[in-house]
Amino acid sequence: MTAVELNNLPKADLLPKGDRPRLGLVCITFSKEVRFRTMTRTRYLKLSEPEREIALKELYVDNLYRLNAAISFCQQHNIQLYRLPSGLFPLSDMEDGIGANILEEMSADLAVIGQRSQELGIRLVLHPDQFVVLSSDSPQVVETSIKILARHARTFDLLGLPRSPWSLMNIHGGKSQRPDQLIKVVDQLPEEIRNRLTFENDEYAYSSTEILEVCQRTGVPMVFDAHHHVCHEGLDSYEHESVAEIFYAARETWTNPEWQLVHISNGEEAFNDRKHSELITIMPSVYREAPWIEIEAKAKEQAIAYLQAEWLVAN
Repeated sequence: MTAVELNNLPKADLLPKGDRPRLGLVCITFSKEVRFRTMTRTRYLKLSEPEREIALKELYVDNLYRLNAAISFCQQHNIQLYRLPSGLFPLSDMEDGIGANILEEMSADLAVIGQRSQELGIRLVLHPDQFVVLSSDSPQVVETSIKILARHARTFDLLGLPRSPWSLMNIHGGKSQRPDQLIKVVDQLPEEIRNRLTFENDEYAYSSTEILEVCQRTGVPMVFDAHHHVCHEGLDSYEHESVAEIFYAARETWTNPEWQLVHISNGEEAFNDRKHSELITIMPSVYREAPWIEIEAKAKEQAIAYLQAEWLVAN
C-alpha cells in the first residue's frame, strides 16, 4: 500500500482492533534503546554552507533510522501509539532552507517508515514544543508558531501520514484569556495543519472547560489530560465528577470517537504535584473507556509495562 493510498483510507480502516485502551510511548525510552541525535542552532551557524548540508544530512538519516528502531520497539512491546520527538529533524525550519531541502530529497525513505508504522497499527502523533503560541499578542510569535507547525505538517506529509487527527499535532492554548484570538488564528490555518490540530488543557493558562469551549467553537478535537485538570482545579481525586464530565465532553469534539486521545501522569511527591512520577499507579476509572492513552511518566516503557500488567488485565 502506498503513502497516497494510506491518506485516502476510510477512518475505520486506520483503527486497530480491540476494546482495551491502547497505551502510548512519549518520545524516548527509559532504557537507551530509543534515543535521537540533535544539533544546536549555535553550532549550526558556525558551519559553512557545505558543512551544514553534510552535517544535517548525516543527522537526518541517522534519526530516521532511529525512528524506524522506535517503531520496532513499540511493536515488540505491544505499544500502539508513539509520540514523535519535536526535534526529530532539528533545524529543518532554518531560513537557509538546507534542512527542508534535505528532507524533500529523503521523501521516499520517510514514506517507507510512515507506511510501516501504519501497517503495524502504530499511531504516530506529535506534541510541538512550548514555542508554539497561537494566542500570543505578538504577531511575530504567531507567525513563528505557524511556521513551526507547517514544518511539522510537512514532515507528516513526507511520512505519508493522514491529514486528520489520527496523526495529530497536539498543542496547548498558550497565552491565557485570549480564546477569541486563538480561534481567529485557528480558522486561518492551512488544511495540512488545521486538520491535524488538537488542543490540550493545561495546569495554568487554559482550564479544561476553557479549552473545551475553544475546541467546540473551532471543531478542533480536545486531548483531555486528567492530571493537568486536577492540578488546575486543586482536586484530590481522579474520581471527582468533573473528570468524567470533561472526558465525555472531550469525546464529543472528536468526529471519530474511536480516535480520542487522553493523557495521564501522576504527581511525583503528592497527588496533584505537577512534577511527573516514575510510574502510573493511579488511573481515573473513566479512562477504561479511553481508546488511546499517552503515558507521561519518567519510567517510560516501564510505566507502560506496569499498566499492561496491573491495570489493563483488570479492564
